[in-house]
Amino acid sequence: MLRMLAIALALSAAAAGAQAKDTLSLGMVLEPPHLDPTAGAASAIREVTYANLYEGLVRIDAQGEVQPALAASWTVSPDGLTYTFRLRTGVAFHDGAPFDCGNVTFSFGRAMAPDSVNAQKGLFEPIARTECTDPATAVVTLKRPTASFLFGMGWGDAVMLSAKSVGEDKTNPVGTGPFRFRRWVRGDRIEMERFPGYWGTQPKLAAVTFRFMSDPAAAAAAVMAGDLDAFPNFPAPETLDRLKGDPRFAVVVGTTEGKTILALNDARKPFDDVRVRRALAYAIDRRALIDGVMSGYGAPIGSHYVPSDPGYLDLTGAYPYDPTKAKALLAEAGVRPGTAIEIKLPPPAYARRGGEVIAAYLEQVGLNAKLVPVEWAQWLSGVFAQSEFDATIISHTEARDLDIYARDKYYFNYRSDAFRALYRQYQEAIDPQRQLDLVGQLQRRLAEDEPNVFLFALAKVGVWNAKLRGLWQNNPIPANDVTGASWAE
Repeated sequence: MLRMLAIALALSAAAAGAQAKDTLSLGMVLEPPHLDPTAGAASAIREVTYANLYEGLVRIDAQGEVQPALAASWTVSPDGLTYTFRLRTGVAFHDGAPFDCGNVTFSFGRAMAPDSVNAQKGLFEPIARTECTDPATAVVTLKRPTASFLFGMGWGDAVMLSAKSVGEDKTNPVGTGPFRFRRWVRGDRIEMERFPGYWGTQPKLAAVTFRFMSDPAAAAAAVMAGDLDAFPNFPAPETLDRLKGDPRFAVVVGTTEGKTILALNDARKPFDDVRVRRALAYAIDRRALIDGVMSGYGAPIGSHYVPSDPGYLDLTGAYPYDPTKAKALLAEAGVRPGTAIEIKLPPPAYARRGGEVIAAYLEQVGLNAKLVPVEWAQWLSGVFAQSEFDATIISHTEARDLDIYARDKYYFNYRSDAFRALYRQYQEAIDPQRQLDLVGQLQRRLAEDEPNVFLFALAKVGVWNAKLRGLWQNNPIPANDVTGASWAE
């Protein structure tokens, strides 16, 4: 009897050990300031919440294409002004409230309101009205044709919210996604769990934990020790050769929308002079910067667009590395040798490490760069919200976001009537070829004006357990979509 009991216990233990893993621990560099993607600009908000907790009418997939989400289908009128969305039925929010067309009018109305804090409020500006012909049909009428409208509705800023719980989303997010929020341990992690009432296919994972590690050495150590299952945007590229040789890990290199720039405050002297901005562009060797800071991972850019975007132009030859020309332009603009500028550096490694390299380049052309490390919350409140900076290094990860240069107010204070006129033409163009032609003109205008120094497209370097499946290779939008993740048996 004892022998049979021992065999039974052994078989039970073997069966338990054979069960597929259904949890995931995923690393991120930055902790989000809050969890409402409709009320903040930080990409980290979307990296946690997009597709996992919140959904919009449409979604952007891993290839950067628009796909159905809460809208099962849609049609567009021939004049490009009317979008009719057929909504899914039987959808519930995590708080139990039903989803229908009323949520569409509520969410869009909130985003468009005069007191809206939506970081991408411009996505909704073309909307003239939103009407519900029935609970499962939303009809959106635009003021004018808008080329980017449908793609914009796939951004995290356009997700659907529940009126029942909207005031709590920053700390207790409630969406319609396949996972629901469990808890947030500030400074450490955010936990979510599978939502049993999800309208679509249930995810394979029962629980996901996002852990925050801004220090590259700590991130590498956590991955090597197995404390993290995945780090989709791995911050320590110098360790990749070692990781590539370890069969426990998959090292996956892809692309992102991250336009990494030396952002300049164009409203401050001497950056209000285009000669100074061009001088800084000539002063920096982009390829050497990528090699030194990112271990070679990344692609030089010459405007605010990345090679994976439709209509991309290679303008990297506009400002080849030429310190002699940089010195001449600075002298012509009346900038004396030894002039001091302050560069504020947020936590990501591309900024902190990049600042040291860029400061050395600027010193070679006679500028004294003072490096000021700041925490993410300081960067958002001071640099982004108040334009309290001379220069900063940041990666803009929003997709195809040329619109930021056409806004009335944005943190780097670029003003160009010519650019705004071009952007208006692009938005109103219906013909796809005409749209691409205008996208090219917009890129050329930015390269001419050089409102910021365009450095490189941030690569997506992911490191994860070799048995893990379903994470994105590329980042066409800021997201750590784990809805399709699973473990190989």
